[in-house]
Amino acid sequence: MRDSHPRPAPAYRPLTESLAQWSDERGHLRAFTFVEFPDATSPGLYRTLSWQRLYRKAQAVADVLAETARPGDRAALLLPQGLDYVAAFLGCLYARVIAVPLFTPDLPGHAGRLAAVLDDCEPACLITDAATEGQVRDFVTGHRGAAAPLVIVDKVRDNARPLAPAGTPDADDIAYLQYTSGSTRIPAGVMISHGNVVANAHQAMAAFDGHPDRNTTVGWLPFFHDMGLVLSIATPLAGAVPSVFMDPVAFLEQPLRWLWLLGAYRGTVSAAPNFAFDYCATRIDPEQTEGLRLDRVTGLINGSEPVRTATIERFADAFADAGLRPEAHCPSYGLAEATVLVSSHTYREEPRSVAVDRAALGDGRLVIAPDGGDEAAELVACGEPVLQDVCIADPETGAALPDGAVGEIRVRGANIGHGYWKRTTQSAETFAGRIPGDAGEPWLRTGDLGALHDGQLLVTGRLKDLIIVDGRNHYPHDIEETVQSAVPVVRPDRLAAFAEPETGRLVVVAEHRRGAEPTPGERSDAERLARTRISAEHGIRLYRLHLVEPGAVPRTSSGKISRSACLTRYLEGGYAVPAADPVAVEGSGR
Repeated sequence: MRDSHPRPAPAYRPLTESLAQWSDERGHLRAFTFVEFPDATSPGLYRTLSWQRLYRKAQAVADVLAETARPGDRAALLLPQGLDYVAAFLGCLYARVIAVPLFTPDLPGHAGRLAAVLDDCEPACLITDAATEGQVRDFVTGHRGAAAPLVIVDKVRDNARPLAPAGTPDADDIAYLQYTSGSTRIPAGVMISHGNVVANAHQAMAAFDGHPDRNTTVGWLPFFHDMGLVLSIATPLAGAVPSVFMDPVAFLEQPLRWLWLLGAYRGTVSAAPNFAFDYCATRIDPEQTEGLRLDRVTGLINGSEPVRTATIERFADAFADAGLRPEAHCPSYGLAEATVLVSSHTYREEPRSVAVDRAALGDGRLVIAPDGGDEAAELVACGEPVLQDVCIADPETGAALPDGAVGEIRVRGANIGHGYWKRTTQSAETFAGRIPGDAGEPWLRTGDLGALHDGQLLVTGRLKDLIIVDGRNHYPHDIEETVQSAVPVVRPDRLAAFAEPETGRLVVVAEHRRGAEPTPGERSDAERLARTRISAEHGIRLYRLHLVEPGAVPRTSSGKISRSACLTRYLEGGYAVPAADPVAVEGSGR
């Protein structure tokens, strides 16, 4: 069991009390800044709320909520990214209404998920803005949320008077429901208490030594994503650290915008999934980096999906001339059930990776392979636990495993959520794990596989995603990395590897690059190349490589590849190979 920060966590104080204090002590200083990019050439329109203005606006929202919802009721946030989202979330906390951070109905491909979440949380009201009101009314027609009144947050006037207190929330009172992204199951609402979010915010502050006069958080992750909510709202509130953020679409349109914001303030801290760092390295031309001040970056958290050594190296090389310190890249591990952050690499030393024997890893052991090569798998160290305990346990018996053994990652601490909303059985299975011989608090069963090595957490994959062939474990993201590295036509990080449930045969569904239209012969060559490399590096046979159109591989609302949804679509015949394609003949029975 590891806890790299034995110092005690700060005493519990709800975010609402923190905001009230910053309103008094730092009233007119910059608190939250939203940067909007109305067109491709815009340098950005900056809109800012001071601590005092945010305090008044949040209280005004709470006043309106008190007319339609009682403490403990749910309020669904169906808002675009912006300052109104921050005020709406905090208004819920002041009214002691359980916030449900969601998204606008026009998020492509996620209408079904939004409807399912609204049915599950049964909101007493829906919070939106004037620009989105029509979309929301149209969407909820026919859903159980239709009867819920709408609160139009940008029509609420700021409060100039103290709010009639709804009572200070206890640490165990539920602050919000963080719905999981649904990468391996139907989305479930994690019950995050006021104590949980405060604890995780302070854990993030501890990891990066956050200080209001030295740091600024910069973000583009959506607020309905756990990492976006904690990094850009909760952590700034806990530590009086200014927050600057933009819309995720603005980043995707021009990733350079994110880097300019990182260099515009001193001591910036930000977070993004692994793909975003690759995206920047490949989409931003060297001549565009002139004038960038990335020497001002304190830490860049890389989490939410497997962290790849090649990505870290590409990003470091691409922006070294802009002053980016190699040690600023901080591989991390977290999950919604733990509010978000569990472990993080320190920003004071360069990221570490460990080359291990691939065959031994398949047997559940870490064997260092100092010479690397095709027989080795590269694992990025995701740092040490931050003010919480982490242990590696046997997934079947629950017994604690020694350093160097691969097992299920288990976590406990003040940041662990209180279970899943309305899912008693699933909550008991996930949040009440026990380690034989340990009479302490229960452990969160993360469902992730990993190992502890030299004090660092190594994450190897998802327990439910494991591909087992002839009794050997194979990690899908490892196979996916092999395929995308070997086959030029494959679109990076847009592929899923899995085994057929009945036959155990290995299948990879991969999007081809945009603009490519592979011929039958090119498809055959791609599969042949993938089969050769997988056989050489993993010792298993690829049954079939399906090259599909860009956008055909399902993703969750937070951008992760959903292997379970991809497998379901495959089994339903959603990726049928044209009859004239020789790939179908070659892979049909061998």
